[in-house]
Amino acid sequence: MVFFTASRHMKISNTLNTSSTITGFILLGFPCSREGQILLFVLFSVVYLLTLMGNGSIICAVRWDQRLHTPMYILLANFSFLEIWYVTSTVPNMLANFLSDTKVISFSGCFLQFYFFFSLGSTECFFLAIMAFDRYLAICRPLHYPTVMTGRLCTNLVVSCWVFGFLWFLIPIIIISQMSFCGSRIIDHFLCDPGPLLTLTCKKAPVVEIIFSTLSPLPLVIPFLFIMGSYALVLKAVLKVPSASGKRKAFSTCGSHLAVVSLFYGSVLVMYGSPTSEHEAGTQKIVTLFYSVVTPFLNPVIYSLRNKDMKNALQKFLEI
Repeated sequence: MVFFTASRHMKISNTLNTSSTITGFILLGFPCSREGQILLFVLFSVVYLLTLMGNGSIICAVRWDQRLHTPMYILLANFSFLEIWYVTSTVPNMLANFLSDTKVISFSGCFLQFYFFFSLGSTECFFLAIMAFDRYLAICRPLHYPTVMTGRLCTNLVVSCWVFGFLWFLIPIIIISQMSFCGSRIIDHFLCDPGPLLTLTCKKAPVVEIIFSTLSPLPLVIPFLFIMGSYALVLKAVLKVPSASGKRKAFSTCGSHLAVVSLFYGSVLVMYGSPTSEHEAGTQKIVTLFYSVVTPFLNPVIYSLRNKDMKNALQKFLEI
């Protein structure tokens, strides 16, 4: 591990010593030398811009190509829009943190980030579930698909994802934000995570911790079970298809979605589904970084490489 330079160490030490007067929290992020911080700033700036460009291109391609005005691609465009805001809930503050000596985030800024990060994460889980439902209808109920997955139902599903995602954590976060915090107010993370926040409260609140630990997994587990159930039915239907080409075509329509689900849930389950509840701070940062930054960066690549219609639409859009 690379250590702080003397001047930066002195500035942060002074900040920690006077933390009782700080009007916020200290996000340690990724401690390293000044040169390392600048390198990380450049790296994540490039990743962030490419994420915005990739997901923005998918939105524009769906918007301007009439052939993509179908429920599957409308859901994909909304998912890309969600990914832009999901990565924006953490990366800009992380970039500012790389160049900051004090690494302080205000109380309001911390809890706003807390709320938007978890709300957008919950919304992503719901979106992955309805995208799996769409693939189930397309493969298992192809004749009924146009009459079931109408534009109105698609719109209702999209709105429901956003509403449930943003309402789920509202009350718990309001309760936590009203609590008093003592001590150093140091959060060994690059974002405001509930675990470190609850350990900084002046008085332990087991009821709040139980409520939060009960509510947090639900928007993760319930959509995951729904996705697994949908794809179990899809697999059952595909195995009944007599021709190999028919099976390949059926699998190709949901291959991209399965890859995205595997990336997102794989990293999240490593973080929250392991037998031990405690993780080293470094492990928490790396895993959180993967599902909150790397996955949104890779999604446009996965959807464009594995989907011929999307690839053609993106090529048309980029030629304009």
